[in-house]
Amino acid sequence: MAYETPLTIAEVMNDISKNKYVLPSIQRDYVWSTEQIETLFDSLMQDYPIGTFLFWVIEKSRLQDYNFYEFLKDYNEKKNSNKNSKKIDLKGSDGVTAVLDGQQRLTSLYIGLKGSYAYRLKYKKKYKEDNYPVRHLYLNLLEYAKDESNKYDFRFMTEEEIKNSTDGYWYRVGDVLSMTEPGEAALYIFEHVAYDEQNNPRYSKEKVMHATNTLQKLYSVINKDLTLSYYREKATELDKVLNIFIRVNSGGTVLTYSDLLLSIASAQWENHEAKEEINDFVEEINSIGNGFRINKDFVLKSALVLSDFSNIAFRVDNFNKPHMMKIEENWDRIKHAIRQAFCLVSSFGFSGETLTSNNALIPISYYLLTIGMPDSFVESGSARNNRNKIKKWLILSLLKKAFSGQPDNVIRPIRDIIRDNGLNEFPLTQIVDRFKGTNKSIQFTEDDIEEYLLKLKYGKSETLSTLMLLYPSLDFSNKFHEDHMYPKSKFKKPYLRKMGVPEEQIDTYIGAVNDISNLQLLAAQLNEEKLNTDFDVWFNAQNVTDTSKIQYRMIHYLPEMDYTYPNFLDFLDRRRKLLRKQLINILL
Repeated sequence: MAYETPLTIAEVMNDISKNKYVLPSIQRDYVWSTEQIETLFDSLMQDYPIGTFLFWVIEKSRLQDYNFYEFLKDYNEKKNSNKNSKKIDLKGSDGVTAVLDGQQRLTSLYIGLKGSYAYRLKYKKKYKEDNYPVRHLYLNLLEYAKDESNKYDFRFMTEEEIKNSTDGYWYRVGDVLSMTEPGEAALYIFEHVAYDEQNNPRYSKEKVMHATNTLQKLYSVINKDLTLSYYREKATELDKVLNIFIRVNSGGTVLTYSDLLLSIASAQWENHEAKEEINDFVEEINSIGNGFRINKDFVLKSALVLSDFSNIAFRVDNFNKPHMMKIEENWDRIKHAIRQAFCLVSSFGFSGETLTSNNALIPISYYLLTIGMPDSFVESGSARNNRNKIKKWLILSLLKKAFSGQPDNVIRPIRDIIRDNGLNEFPLTQIVDRFKGTNKSIQFTEDDIEEYLLKLKYGKSETLSTLMLLYPSLDFSNKFHEDHMYPKSKFKKPYLRKMGVPEEQIDTYIGAVNDISNLQLLAAQLNEEKLNTDFDVWFNAQNVTDTSKIQYRMIHYLPEMDYTYPNFLDFLDRRRKLLRKQLINILL
């Protein structure tokens, strides 16, 4: 990145009008008020620095890869400023300069010198066009500003306001661009300000001198002074440019990489408003079931994978025009596949609180897209075995944290396996075999299971995932709670002493109450009924007959024993062995 010789405002304004300077789609909407523009021009007149600009040189060969926009010239508060900024057809151009840092300032200069600003009259209704009169920027040549914040009196005014003004001589700022020599400023004052139509002095000598000095200063600032300092970036790799943009804009409204990437991606779509589409879709997915937590990154990443692009890295170069055209063409199918995947995972009992990796949903979405996404898949009895395979793969992947680190190295080979698998059931075995012996293996050993069980505590997402494996018959479209069999609220020293727990074991009891061996999945209503009831009392009240007791023990992996407080540690040990045995049957 090189620092270049500064430019005059006039030459940059001229080049902007010829579309030699353009805006990349990563730029945000124009947001400055008239007061900010007036202050900017005042700063120029007082020789205050207005900051350095960052320009990006775009070679002819890259012009058609991305969309660019012309500078906003006539701003209307009633309309969307982004829609007022039009795409530019750069065919035939030898290259352009895109503005990476300084869009708001350059647009403000352009509006002040060559355009207009329309904002609503005070207390007038918003929906009427007439309540947004067009204003141009004027400078009072006779007097300084009465406002203490600015020295020079710049104002956006309507033609009607100019005609009725009695507090100065208002010079339209943009007219200074037509001056080519310094003497023209003095000549203008002589012909238009100093004397009236009868050639009589209109103002005092002091006023005329003030007007002359003010207009000559404006002429110099706009036409002669090398005011605009800038750096020029010549990198052809847009990812580098994007990161430069993020850094130089970090002092203002912070935009993330994905915000900018979405802006670029959006600009390539022709038949959809991509920003609205993707933001609305994120909101829709996050409202499924008990709620999820996806973001724009996830949707864009999924679109790359589901479109079968070979390179699925989350890089801006992968969101070029050909790729975005294909994504747009398949957008409805992509949305449907992702939506079904989240509905399916919701039916497994997952939500945003328990789904530890959204990336795990990408292969599921790809599989559903591959098999044609039958609408009945989530509930169909004929698809039950297939759903169980997906559920087992998902839980294994989450428990083993397969998508941590570099998820692309997992997603790509799984996609290849699913593609080769065709319309068959989910290729669980093939996926397990593919990663066997690697650091992404989702296989468990008996030692893994033993160590794993010791780590599972109440409130951890892995704990709920494990319980979901252990309760395969539950319908998770209903709400279930992680319930402490021995109620946690009772594990206070006074109560434990009262229930006969030896003093030396009390701290051990309290430390073990959140262990998975003391947790069961219980229907929400039952859990609310159970509340703080001691487990032995609850168990016997729920299961009056020996048959129901046997059934309850089988469902919840309970050892046959008395569930009194003195037996708590023995209960944990014996139940952990039952859980371990069942997990070995499931996972090995």
